[in-house]
Parts: sequence; structure tokens; C-alpha cells
Amino acid sequence: MKRDYYRMIINGERVDSSSKETFTTYNPAKGEILATVARATTEDAERAVQAARQSFNHGKWRKYPVGKRARVLNKIATIMRERFNELVEMEVLNSGKSIGAAQVQINQSIEDFEFYAGAIVGHRGTVNNMPNGFLNYTHKEPIGVCAQIIPWNYPMMMAAWKIAPAIAAGCSVIIKPASLTPITAIILNEICHEAGVPEGVVNTLPGSGKVIGDYLVEHNDINKVAFTGSTDTGKEIMKKSASTLKRLTLELGGKSPNIVFEDADLNAAVPGSLFGIFFNTGQSCEARSRLFVHESIYDEFMEQFIAKTERLQSGDPFDKGTHLGSIISQEQLEVIDGYVQSAIQDGATIATGGKALKIEGFENGYWYAPTIITDVTPDMKVVREEIFGPVVVIETFTDEKDVVKRANDTEYGLGSAIWTTNQGRATRVSHQIEAGIVMINNPFSAFPGTPFGGYKHSGFGRELCVETLDLYLEDKSILSYYGPKPLNPFGV
Repeated sequence: MKRDYYRMIINGERVDSSSKETFTTYNPAKGEILATVARATTEDAERAVQAARQSFNHGKWRKYPVGKRARVLNKIATIMRERFNELVEMEVLNSGKSIGAAQVQINQSIEDFEFYAGAIVGHRGTVNNMPNGFLNYTHKEPIGVCAQIIPWNYPMMMAAWKIAPAIAAGCSVIIKPASLTPITAIILNEICHEAGVPEGVVNTLPGSGKVIGDYLVEHNDINKVAFTGSTDTGKEIMKKSASTLKRLTLELGGKSPNIVFEDADLNAAVPGSLFGIFFNTGQSCEARSRLFVHESIYDEFMEQFIAKTERLQSGDPFDKGTHLGSIISQEQLEVIDGYVQSAIQDGATIATGGKALKIEGFENGYWYAPTIITDVTPDMKVVREEIFGPVVVIETFTDEKDVVKRANDTEYGLGSAIWTTNQGRATRVSHQIEAGIVMINNPFSAFPGTPFGGYKHSGFGRELCVETLDLYLEDKSILSYYGPKPLNPFGV
């Protein structure tokens, strides 16, 4: 898997860019070049679209019985499991995340293929009750060629989230990985072919999001776009896909609330809140970055929360004792620090962190201390906007009605968390929170089978669940008459 040069994949073949151009991808933990990658052009994108269209219209994949497609998906999972350690290594090298985080994410990527292998077998149409003499049933057909644009924060896992349901449904796909982290998406495409996915069904185009992403979004032969990334980019994709009426799945930004009530078990709420913001170094769309703590327990909570935060270890991503890996790039590091500095200028307090780090042996990498900000007001930039880094803002609240209103005071609606030992309150508040995901007394937001997606500016469509299959399928209604007499509606 580890090599100096990675080609794009079109129609089952590793190919160079038509322009012969390449770009470098980095190990962000060290700030060093990891490999060079073929840079796709619009000419390459056109070749990929035509390969995917040919495979869909005239290939055999969509015609496979679902059981046969399921066996191939399970074979993909088997190969991934056999090469688990190699996949983890490449994910750590290209993203800078801790080995613990990478292991969890690669394991879930494997489980995604296993989940959809099972889900597609039982996913079928319906027979509807009709007047005597009529039969109506729905037949599910794959939607066609899908462009799937994935982010840099979960390179392998996001690729698996999108590829697995699409090919399970019988679609052909073109993956556009993030330029910062293209390697594991390319490797996953290679594994798909090794497992028996026919040529042209999965294609991977590393390169410029602006150039390749726009080309795919506007292309007449692309039937669906699935995108995970920023809300602003999601809005642009909606605009550009409107003229061709593409199906869209958009999983966008977040500014998720984390509510700790006065009756919460702090032995669970403190470490759970810690994980909720600092997992994956805070580079997660559903990171619980707005923490609301009831005023009656605020001092006790903060004492424990700050102490545990300061015990988190940043450093060698391959050290099992490391909690936080690196930031993805120097640019993102500067964005994070810019938000922190704006909070200081607005009068907030840095309870801990608030600075870039220099790690011994990784001095040229991109590191930021886990940061807690207090004394914030709702109008501050650091409270309103997604930071995408290891930064949490903390506010107090007095009662349930107050905190629900404040939790919903955001344009986003992806994740949320509630900590309380009162089951009635947990249920009541979870129904009032304007978010696609509510975590009660636990910090975990996603397992295969659980719908993942958001309200409001966090996008629409759900991934990771059985219902995702319908985002890649058309429902065809077939109405048949079998009565004994011919129908003559006009009576002429």
C-alpha cells in the first residue's frame, strides 16, 4: 500500500493524469511530503464519467442478483480486515490522526461494507392493496452514476460510507477524495476491484475540488451527488446541480450542543464531553463544540473537565498513549488559532490551551492544544461558527426551557448530546432539539445502522443506515390489470 506515487483509477486501471501533472500529499504530523499523486483534469473526469456510464448502462454489476453483489461487498470487507494494520498505518500517515482513532474508523469502514451486504438482500419493493383485478407493486432500480465527494477528516470512513450503499444498490460511482488525504480512497478502490467489482463501477479522481468537483456536479451524465464538507460548498453544489435536477445528499457543517443537567452523572458526563469535542482532534462535523453546564454544578464540572483536558496527550500518532493527533494542515491550524484569538479579543477567557504546540520529534507538524473557552456570549464568532478543531466554548444555564432555546440558536443541526439521569427529561429534551442526532448519556454518534445526517444548514439525507439505500434507488410503480373483462373507461 505504501508507495511514492499514487495514480488515479479509471475503468479498473491505474492511470496517470492526461496532463501528466501531479501534486504532493503530506504527513501533517511531521509536515513532510508523504507521496505524489496524479492530478486529475477535466479530460480525466470525462473519461471517468464515460467509464461509469458504460459500466452502468451496459455492464453486469447492476444486473447481478443482490446476493451476488452482497458476496462481493463481504469480500471487500474481508480483504480490508486482512490488511487492517496497513490501512490504519496509511490513514495515520496521511491524516495525522492518532492510531486509536484510525483503528476505530477503519474498523467501521469494514463494518459498513458488511452492513450493506446484509441490508441490500432484504431491501425490496412493496405490494400494495388495490381494487379487485389490479396488482400494484414497486420495483427498486439503481439511480445511475453517482459523484461522491469526500472530506479530509475521515478519509477512509467517508469513502466507505458512500461507496458501500451506492454499489450495493447497483450504481456506478466516481469518488473525488480530498486533495489533502487521497491515499486511502485510492487504496479502497483497488480493493474493490480485487474483490470482484467490475471495471468502471468504482473510479477515483484525486485533484482539485474546484475543477473536478464542479465538473462532476454539472455533468449531464451524473445522476446523483453525495457530498460531505462545508455548508458553503454544499450550497454551491446545490446551485450548480439545479440545472440537471440531480439527486443530492449533503452532510454539512455543525455547531453541536452538549447539555449537562444538574442531575447528570459527572463520572460519565465529564469524560463523555471530553471525547465529544476532542475525538479526532476536534476535526469532526458533529463535534460537540458548544457545552452548556447547569450553573449549580458548573464549578465541580469545570474542575474535572479542565483537569482531564490537561491530561490529554498530543504527540506521536503511532503511540497508543496519544489522544490527539495533528491538525490536517498549516492553513487549518491558522484558522483554528484565528478563532481563538477572536474570542480573546471579544473578552472571552482561555481556561486552558489556546495555542499551537511544538512536539518533540514532530516540530514541523501542525499541532494545537486542546482548548477550553469560557465567559463567552452568544454573539461571539467562536460561538456561532464552526471551528473544526480542538476548541470548545462553555456556557452556564438555569433551566430546561432556557437551554433548549439556546441549544437551538444556531443555523446548524447535526449532532447534540444530553447528560441527565432523568429519563423523562432526556426524552422530552431530545424531542425538542433541532438536530438529526441526539446522544443521551453517551458520546458516540454513529454505528452502522444508525441514521447520520442533519437539520437546517447541516444538510439533508441520511447516511450509514438502511434508508440510505433509497437515496441510490428509484422506486418504479408497476400497475397491472388481471380482471376477466377488458377495461373501457370511456364506455365507447
